[in-house]
Amino acid sequence: MTDSDIADFVTSFAAAWSTRDGQRFLDLWHENGLLHSPLYDRPVRGREFKALTDMIIKFAPDQVWQLLDWTWRLTACGAIVVIEWQSTRVVEGARFDWRGVDKITLVDGKIAEEIVYFDSAPLRARRSGEKLEALVKF
Repeated sequence: MTDSDIADFVTSFAAAWSTRDGQRFLDLWHENGLLHSPLYDRPVRGREFKALTDMIIKFAPDQVWQLLDWTWRLTACGAIVVIEWQSTRVVEGARFDWRGVDKITLVDGKIAEEIVYFDSAPLRARRSGEKLEALVKF
């Protein structure tokens, strides 16, 4: 894979999020690729991305995903791409942001595995109605 191949992949990944188009997501994934995310109760298979996209649109219709930065490296089987992102929603009239990083393993130019890393505490506190407080006051 080349710098251009990876840049094209990242552009396609961001476009799939921007349009929230299930087919665009499906096109990026190996059918049996796996998504690991703290949002879901189990790993999600690549072939399930149309249903996952439909669910996201239903439960978070105003969510906006933004690409912040990315990097990559070659591997013996393809490439590892790391994407930094931010998501935004309006909750109870106030803007709510969270950031994360996805580590994506590409094989033959498609996602074989994606691991999503982000602090889910703010989302969990929002859902339960609790006030999020720092663990350490500095």
